[in-house]
Amino acid sequence: MFFKPIGNNLLNNLYLYFSFIGILEVLIISPCNASYIIQHGIKSWPIWECEPSIFNWQYNEKEVCLLLEGEATVDSLENNIFKIKAGDLVIFPKGFKCTWNISKTIKKHYRVGD
Repeated sequence: MFFKPIGNNLLNNLYLYFSFIGILEVLIISPCNASYIIQHGIKSWPIWECEPSIFNWQYNEKEVCLLLEGEATVDSLENNIFKIKAGDLVIFPKGFKCTWNISKTIKKHYRVGD
């Protein structure tokens, strides 16, 4: 996993976290800025909530989600560990298989498909 700073203001940098899993790529934008949320109508997307738990998951379609509350780690089959938290925008590619470990109740907006 590696990160790339975006922007020219050190105090307001937006970090993009990438991990390449074969041909699959998970993208985390931390934190997601308000203009992106407005531009993409994220506040109108459905909401999903889950209490602390551990479960396996496979993404049969691409999913984009914005975490509103909570914290979790998402472990790929290749042992890449993604730490996600409130404010993060996460893009999971179609075909991605993982284990979710939710440490603080998650509440997120999500969109499935392209």
